[in-house]
Amino acid sequence: MKLTFIGTTSQDGECPTLYETDDGRYVVQGDRLTDSEALEQLRDVKDSETFVIVPRDLLTRFAPKA
Repeated sequence: MKLTFIGTTSQDGECPTLYETDDGRYVVQGDRLTDSEALEQLRDVKDSETFVIVPRDLLTRFAPKA
């Protein structure tokens, strides 16, 4: 899988960051969600999945516009 850097709202190369894959999907780099109350609210979680927290600004600035 090839990743293309889309953008970041962070300083000094830290997360969060948004990437696009060569097959049209997106990868988000951010702090791992560890809050147990929030994790309990997630649905249909596969063993292979993890969750990260990203600021709204990252998505509104860099996510594709429909």
